[in-house]
Amino acid sequence: MTRRLLILGGTAEARGLAERVVGVPGLRVVSSLAGRVTDPRLPVGEVREGGFGGPDGLADWLREHAIDAVVDATHPFAARMTASAVTAASRTGVPLLVLRRPGWRQGPGDDWHWAPTLEAAAGLLPGLLAGRGERVFLTTGRRSLAVFADLDDLWFLARSVDPPGPPMPRRTLVVLSRGPYTVPGELALMREHRVDVLVTKDSGGEMTTAKLAAARELGLPVVVVRRPAPPDGVPQVDTVEAAAAWVGSHAG
Repeated sequence: MTRRLLILGGTAEARGLAERVVGVPGLRVVSSLAGRVTDPRLPVGEVREGGFGGPDGLADWLREHAIDAVVDATHPFAARMTASAVTAASRTGVPLLVLRRPGWRQGPGDDWHWAPTLEAAAGLLPGLLAGRGERVFLTTGRRSLAVFADLDDLWFLARSVDPPGPPMPRRTLVVLSRGPYTVPGELALMREHRVDVLVTKDSGGEMTTAKLAAARELGLPVVVVRRPAPPDGVPQVDTVEAAAAWVGSHAG
């Protein structure tokens, strides 16, 4: 009897889990990508791209494809997708696991300023930069630029994988690139553009930690947006190995 696993992915952890479980005898694995990034890194095995149409659409898809288990390995800030997964799993009775890499931890020499939302992060910037500059390195994703669009007194270096659309701050230089990044590279970028403050999300992982080390070395403040709280009542792990073990017990 073939068991069916859906991995909600797009992250390095989702790709790592697919590598671990694709090819397991008796297990069919489908990785789903939201399709929001041009030319995404694809996992091994079967891939589905595009949204489901909210929790109702996802629940219908789980029933139609007789899915036996779901692993939500989406980005830590993909709160809407996670909420849809929780609702759909509850309605269909399909076991759900959340796989989230650990968040970052502040260390000696770091000057971090935590913000509960992007809007709160934008509100911190004028005070943080008063008397010290105007140049912001924004690494919160292309869809976040609208939150900072009214800060006309500030200059932004915005980095994203794909080009952002309007609205965005009036003075914005967009750099298109994809991690992983290195500390020397991040130092060179921040020095070239005379960055005064870094704004980022608590995404966790190793691919983009170099900017935090560079900011520490340069003595720059960092505004860190807290990740959404995990869903209540849903098991969560923070390693691919633990997720693979859960798959073995629920869909193996």
